[in-house]
Amino acid sequence: MSGSKKKSDSEKGSTSLADQMKNSMRFEEDDPRVLRLGSPVSTLRSRMSSSNTRSTSGSSASVSGRNVSSSTSSGSRKIKIVPAGNICPSGNVITGMRCKPERTVLSDNEMIPGMYGYGSIMPGGAMSKTRRVAGSASPESSGVASSSKDNPEELNTKANEIYKKGNFAEALSLYDKAIAIFPGDGRFHCNRAAALMGLKRIMEAVKECEEAIRLSPTYVRAHQRLGSLLLCLGQVENAREQLFSLGQKPDHATLQKLQAVAEHISKCTDARRLEDWTTMLKEAEAATTSGADASPQLFACQAEAHLKLHQLKDAELWIYKARMYEPSATACQSKFFGMLSEAYIFFVQAQIDSTLGKFDDACTAIERAARIDLQSAEVTGKLKNMRVVGKARTIGNEHYWSKRYGQACTAYGEGLLLDSSNSVLYYNRANCWFKLGEWEKSLADSNRALLFRPQYTKALFRKAASNIKLERWADAVRDYEILRQELPNNEEVAENLSHAQAELRKSRREGNGKVELVSDLEKFQAAIASGASVVHFDELSNPECTWMSYVMDTLSAKYRSVTFLKVDVKQSPAIATAEKITAVPRFKLYKDGSRVVDTVTATPDLLEFLIKNTLFDPPI
Repeated sequence: MSGSKKKSDSEKGSTSLADQMKNSMRFEEDDPRVLRLGSPVSTLRSRMSSSNTRSTSGSSASVSGRNVSSSTSSGSRKIKIVPAGNICPSGNVITGMRCKPERTVLSDNEMIPGMYGYGSIMPGGAMSKTRRVAGSASPESSGVASSSKDNPEELNTKANEIYKKGNFAEALSLYDKAIAIFPGDGRFHCNRAAALMGLKRIMEAVKECEEAIRLSPTYVRAHQRLGSLLLCLGQVENAREQLFSLGQKPDHATLQKLQAVAEHISKCTDARRLEDWTTMLKEAEAATTSGADASPQLFACQAEAHLKLHQLKDAELWIYKARMYEPSATACQSKFFGMLSEAYIFFVQAQIDSTLGKFDDACTAIERAARIDLQSAEVTGKLKNMRVVGKARTIGNEHYWSKRYGQACTAYGEGLLLDSSNSVLYYNRANCWFKLGEWEKSLADSNRALLFRPQYTKALFRKAASNIKLERWADAVRDYEILRQELPNNEEVAENLSHAQAELRKSRREGNGKVELVSDLEKFQAAIASGASVVHFDELSNPECTWMSYVMDTLSAKYRSVTFLKVDVKQSPAIATAEKITAVPRFKLYKDGSRVVDTVTATPDLLEFLIKNTLFDPPI
């Protein structure tokens, strides 16, 4: 009797506790904390029902650290115990639970029937093996499972360790995974920026720092890192704002770097205003080496300086480097030389394309610069000029093909008034002068085209033809020899070269001048001791020496009272040492044993000018 009573009490206590649990978990249908998972035949509900159905009289469940036994029989009502995972018998998930379950420690092989864990819905209604189930998730992990594969904190920690070893690519991959799991943590974005810096992906690093600051406006490290990146980009004022934000002050080395870059950029700006392109290039290079080593604006600055110094190949190289960088939101608002930074890059690109004769590309570049910064007077002025130059080129071409060469010259000239470095307009006008029989003007315009664009083959071809017309055989030979290297199969080049060489030999036979090769030091000193002398120091193996020999032969025939000497510095080291020759070719003019001119290079015209003005007047 007593045993039966104990059993009844046990059942009563079990039923009472189960009822309490059910009542505590019962919510109204319109309760905002209830999420409906779907139809009544949801697999989640099926799993819960089947789990509860499988419970036997001997089964037990652990709820919030307490063991509750339920006895079921064929005639008794089944007790459904709701686990701490917040899965309701109705198939809804309860949100906003304020009571925290106590920690439950499980062995590797333990599984509790009917319980899926704290908020984790597992395939097949089972719970994965784990040592410890945390009662609440940290803010950084946002409730993610504690395995290193899925825990953003552990991924971040592991990435930091790999970053310190210098493996930036692998660290970046782990930071990416951490961000994918929890994108709202500014630390992960800031760390990702550090890995991108290590990989020299500066612009991407800037965007990550900007995102970190957006997520965490008071995150000091993100501001400092962004400031360092902006300094590398040459954006001094933006860098200063970030480095001194939130009451912080950069370290001494960063502060010195900031001041040095600012000083060089200021000098660069002054030099550009004065059109002192050599100084501008020097200061731009100094700013780059001082810390702004990833600045597309400074790269464009060097490109512009090289262009103005007629170093087109270098200009193309630097503008290519400048165009490799995609501007960030911060960079788009910074200014350089009074115009928005991105607009300046396209401004320089337009000038380079114009010099190369790429009119369509030049117009596209300057129009893009104008769209970026329509307020810049320099940009809008260049846009207007390029449109006028393009129109002048079109009109000139129409006159040329209609054989109105004089009118074509006028049209090209109007374009050159606005764009004095346009090699194509110079070449086109040289063609018109050539058609009109104005050989000197044709030669002059060809030389100007080559000045701005040294590798301009068409202009060199026109120059060589003009020299043939002017019977300047030595110059013609030099031009056609260069063309032969560029166009080895061109029959016209080969024919004209042969003609120029024959005429040059003929002119040498007709003159009485002679260029003497001297190899002995005493003979050399005796030759220059009296009268006027011109000495050409060179290496006979140098291809340029052949052309200068033609020049010396021509001048010796014209100035017969002058002694013309040639010295091969390799065969005559004693003479080279005595005359302090360290580079060739070299020209020296002597009068009665005294040196009156010493020049490294000399064109035929310059050499003749020096002879006439320093040695004597030419014979009448």
